Amino acid sequence: MKQIVLVCFLAFALSSCKKQGSVQTLYLAHTLPQTHPVHKGILEFKKALNEKSNGKMDVRIFPDGQLGSEREVLELLQIGSVAVTKVSAATLSNFVPEYHVLGVPYLFRDKQHQFEVLEGEVGKSILEKGSKFWLRGLCYYDAGSRSFYTANKAIRTPEDLKGLKIRVMNNQMAINMVNALGGSPTPMAYGELYTAIQQGVVDGAENNPPSFVSSNHHEISKYFTIDEHSSVPDVLLIGTKFWDKLSNQERQWVQEAADESAKAQKIFWQESVEESMEIAKKFGVEIIIPEKSLFQDKSKSVLEDFLKDFPEMTDIVTKINKQ
Repeated sequence: MKQIVLVCFLAFALSSCKKQGSVQTLYLAHTLPQTHPVHKGILEFKKALNEKSNGKMDVRIFPDGQLGSEREVLELLQIGSVAVTKVSAATLSNFVPEYHVLGVPYLFRDKQHQFEVLEGEVGKSILEKGSKFWLRGLCYYDAGSRSFYTANKAIRTPEDLKGLKIRVMNNQMAINMVNALGGSPTPMAYGELYTAIQQGVVDGAENNPPSFVSSNHHEISKYFTIDEHSSVPDVLLIGTKFWDKLSNQERQWVQEAADESAKAQKIFWQESVEESMEIAKKFGVEIIIPEKSLFQDKSKSVLEDFLKDFPEMTDIVTKINKQ
């Protein structure tokens, strides 16, 4: 049934991602709920674009995975059925290899360094790399940093991970990282994770604070260790099939609106992190601030293995380290 609905939408979208009267409408689909700080950033994109174009351009948003998974929506961009989407750089790396770099553990020294890189030469270069795959990056959104949380055993040093089954995304970088730290990586669907923790199928998982709370994992996890091992951003993208039809002025409006939305979204994200941590504490979750260098040292092999597999990425990593 979902496929039938999607096919019907595509037929509609192909005719409606065009100028309706004097208004150019961009269809934007993403998978997140409307309470999410990224969705709030997207609302700022819609508002800024409408204001900059004096009402000549508008955005129609389809949240909550209405049009499919991140991968499915990326494919819709590639064929021109949807104009814009927001996806994780991890998902995007399956289409544009350069995004793999952003998943390297402890690639960024801190949040300031991360956005200096993303908003500078390296970050902009990666955004542009997607154009040859019909996926032009507009800007990065803050998706926080992933940290470990566990049901019954506190993680204060890497040694505490020994023997623990940790749910990870089905992503080789994440699997290699948990292995390097001594844990037992266990890929599984996110929707199955609450029950898996509750029943002891896994001992814990890793994610950012807003996701930890929005998924209700704070109800069944006693410990949250803020080791911040990876900081994979989200990316706001526009399909080149749509971008190429825009005038230079319209492209300028779209890019400026995206940049402004990124600034606002950072604030929304930080507010969400602070709120989430307060909620977790009220549920009795112990917030642990470990010595990050211990985790960083043990995970260095992940970068070494990555560069063996992708030697062409060495120059990007070198530039990031020097910045």
